[in-house]
Amino acid sequence: MRVLLLSATTGGGHMRAAQALKEYIMSKDPDSVVEIYDTIQYVSPMLNKAVTNGYVYMATKTPKLFGGMYKSTDKNTPFNKSFEAALGGLRRKLQPAIENFRPDVVVTTHSFATEIAAAVKTKENMHFPLVSILTDFAVHKTYINEGVDAYILSSEEMVGQMIERGVHKDVLFPYGIPIKSRFLTKIDRAKAFEEEQLDPDLPTLLLMAGSFGVTDVLKVYHKIVRSKADFQIIAITGKNEKLYETFEKYLSKIDLNNTLYELNKLYPSMKQQMKQQKSNYHNSRERKPSKPTKLLYYTDDVEKYMQMSDLIVTKPGGLTVTEAIATGLPMAIFKAIPGQEVQNADFLVRNGMAVKINKDKTCTDIITDLLSNRDKLAAMRAAVKNHSNGDSAAKVYALMEKLIQKYRDNEKN
Repeated sequence: MRVLLLSATTGGGHMRAAQALKEYIMSKDPDSVVEIYDTIQYVSPMLNKAVTNGYVYMATKTPKLFGGMYKSTDKNTPFNKSFEAALGGLRRKLQPAIENFRPDVVVTTHSFATEIAAAVKTKENMHFPLVSILTDFAVHKTYINEGVDAYILSSEEMVGQMIERGVHKDVLFPYGIPIKSRFLTKIDRAKAFEEEQLDPDLPTLLLMAGSFGVTDVLKVYHKIVRSKADFQIIAITGKNEKLYETFEKYLSKIDLNNTLYELNKLYPSMKQQMKQQKSNYHNSRERKPSKPTKLLYYTDDVEKYMQMSDLIVTKPGGLTVTEAIATGLPMAIFKAIPGQEVQNADFLVRNGMAVKINKDKTCTDIITDLLSNRDKLAAMRAAVKNHSNGDSAAKVYALMEKLIQKYRDNEKN
């Protein structure tokens, strides 16, 4: 099987979905030839830089503007029509790559990739099955294109949304987003807690902080550790060096203040000496003892930490959400970007898999309530498991085989 996977590096989830599908294909058929192209980079490095940098800037600095653009591109506007016309130049750049690769099937995991691949197929009269994987939990116009043979949807809810937009039900497959197999492999939890030097009897909160702003993370963490509930925290900063270094300094400062606070309780006579440490001791009486915290930089073991945890605080990116669902992990959604992340969050909350939090004092109350209420957390966990599509890659692979055979049969007739 020759498979061309067309993705993009705007956000991390699109490439992860492509890589997960490639992993599965190679596990089933090691003789397959599977390539992943960063589509926008391939057709135009300048456009890729503008799109990628523009996405990061708007999503973090002007989220309301980003949300407005997301909504406007989901409608039939003059701007959208002009963009579609511009695809002509981009498709002519992608066409040679498809011709040279001679794919049995083309699979896309990004809306731009879908638009360009569909334009190549329909405008240049090329014949190949085209599969589009939607990597969020709501439909957007840019994914819907003539020439797509199958849409892989993240949930059953999306089937109705696609039909409302005029897509025939026969090309809709709510298989979920492909994820890497390690998220489906159960770990030895007792061994994992021992390795990480964490308490297996304490509730564990996972904070996936890499995509948050530095200030936001520390504000959320500062609120969370004031909770009266007993729990421990695993904080993963991803490849955000500034966040990791700032977080590390913050934790060191808290540890020192708590040490001074405890010493003051044990040895009241040392109070005068403590005052000499005023810069470090400031307001220590008002501080609650911090929660045991495991701080991690980038890690390839996210699935282990998800399976160790009882609740995750995260932004609702499509792949992170899917990975959490696969590991049966309830979610507390923080700072969803207007657009697809808000829609993802709404889907999760609507289906009982998540709650929304912010950086005010209610954050502490919500986290405390969940980690102290086993019944609530169990109900959320059951809802999460009910929406799991752990066999997505297998289903997509089987569908690809059917489409390839269908095209071959048509060529013979």
